[in-house]
Amino acid sequence: MGENSSGSPGRPLVGSVVSVNISRHKGERKKNVGTCRVTRLGLEGDGHSGEWHRQISLLAQESIRKMVDLGLDVGPGDFAENITTQGLDLISLPVGTKLQLGEEVMLEVTQRGKVCHDRCAIFYQAGDCVMPREGIFARVLAEGEVKVGDKIVVDRERTLKHGKEIRYSHHQR
Repeated sequence: MGENSSGSPGRPLVGSVVSVNISRHKGERKKNVGTCRVTRLGLEGDGHSGEWHRQISLLAQESIRKMVDLGLDVGPGDFAENITTQGLDLISLPVGTKLQLGEEVMLEVTQRGKVCHDRCAIFYQAGDCVMPREGIFARVLAEGEVKVGDKIVVDRERTLKHGKEIRYSHHQR
């Protein structure tokens, strides 16, 4: 990648967008659309967009690999995440963290993990699901376009200066 994704002091945390996923309705696996407009409500055309704190969901490719290692045939979008990432330990990012995606889009992490309301098909197949533990959610701060291959940069300076802590536990809905 050329840049440091380990987060050494003075160096940015950098990852990348592996997949940009949408579905018309909630509760469906999402399909990779490659490129999508991000509006103030979330990804254009996605069933999860709206006036709430979970406008966009992110899950790491590394988390999906854990389920593949359990023998499941799953990939990006199968956990209903909007953005599949690579190279960032998403669940370690605190609420309030700012993420720059590509040139224009800025997100703020609002929640880490979630409650798995109904055991999904993946849970029944594997006895486990990574999204409730390792997925994160964000709200849109700056609109634009996001596409596969975009860099994701953790904006530490903006997080520290403007970080508004909104705490959501994985037990809240």
